Amino acid sequence: MIAHYTNGNVLTVKKLLRHKRIENTMKYISMIHFEEDEFEVTTATTVEEAKQALSVGFNYITEKDGIMLFRRPKRFCGINAGLSV
Repeated sequence: MIAHYTNGNVLTVKKLLRHKRIENTMKYISMIHFEEDEFEVTTATTVEEAKQALSVGFNYITEKDGIMLFRRPKRFCGINAGLSV
């Protein structure tokens, strides 16, 4: 459900879908689904890189061989343009 990827923020969904009325958003909020494999991933080797990844919406997953792994759901409508780590 899209609400899961926006932390349940209906106003964010409204903005992403470019709706003028919240009622329209409520109709569609449960109709958009992401596949589980639709994630962007990034890595970090320093605390500063990790902070940057977290600040743009990545979630920490695990660490392997001193490399921290992060992921976030892919978004639609180009919302993440310019936010890559």
